[in-house]
Amino acid sequence: MGICEGRVCIVTGAGRGIGREYALMLAAEGARVLVNDLGGSRDGSGTDLSPAEDVVAEIAASGGHAEPNYSDISSFDGALGTIEQAVETFGRLDVLINNAGILRDRMLTNMSEAEWDAVINVHLKGTFAPSHHAAAYWRGLSKAGEEVDARIINTTSVSGIYGNAGQSNYGAAKAGIAAFTYIASLELERYGVTVNAIAPAAVTRMTEDLAMAASGDAADKLGPRWIAPVITWLASPHSGAVTGRVIEASGAVLAVAEGWHRGPSADAVEDPLAAGEIIENLLSSARPPADMNGKDRS
Repeated sequence: MGICEGRVCIVTGAGRGIGREYALMLAAEGARVLVNDLGGSRDGSGTDLSPAEDVVAEIAASGGHAEPNYSDISSFDGALGTIEQAVETFGRLDVLINNAGILRDRMLTNMSEAEWDAVINVHLKGTFAPSHHAAAYWRGLSKAGEEVDARIINTTSVSGIYGNAGQSNYGAAKAGIAAFTYIASLELERYGVTVNAIAPAAVTRMTEDLAMAASGDAADKLGPRWIAPVITWLASPHSGAVTGRVIEASGAVLAVAEGWHRGPSADAVEDPLAAGEIIENLLSSARPPADMNGKDRS
């Protein structure tokens, strides 16, 4: 008996990379998995049905249960169809893992409107839309008197929660997902749904440039296999007491990212020069922003 025995899970962007590892481990731990993937390129262009089909075949060959789904989860109707397929195919839905994403990195002065819109749409709307429809499904069950023990697990990034130059579109979407995660956790707790996010660090097709800077043990610790155990535990009944959290995960570290907190403060004033002087004094004792490793910038 695996820790996800009998659970029904949707994994978006599950045809390759981290999502593939999630789907394989969830299935190995007894879950039935809907493998969602459009099969697009790193920048989101094109389609290819084979990545989702290959993962489903791999799960079946190991004795697991999975079905492919090719919906565009950034489409409201596509997201609804994904939720409906899971319920119709497996009889229920317990876990939604929002993992699909693309990259169109560019410095702010060079970024086009299309590059901004595409990344925000896939990451931020592609998290909202499936979550909306899954939440409505679970709310319906709860209001009908059924016991619900469900999970939404989102994907944020250190680029969003700490910041990374050249990724204003991606970082803004990922920061938005972190905020969305906490707010959704407050709203859905009454229905038996926990909502958490993971900030993974791994070398995949999305982050293949990292591989050029790593070798040996360092490269191994950036493998996507290290992230799957965290997702699998969060998807299981064992994580029911955890909600509204962002967890960093890689082969190098597991950490809980702490969100915005009020720092040094003072009474308000009406004079702008006085306000400036107070702000400068507050900044002198405030903690500086974190670097990409979550540590204070020096």
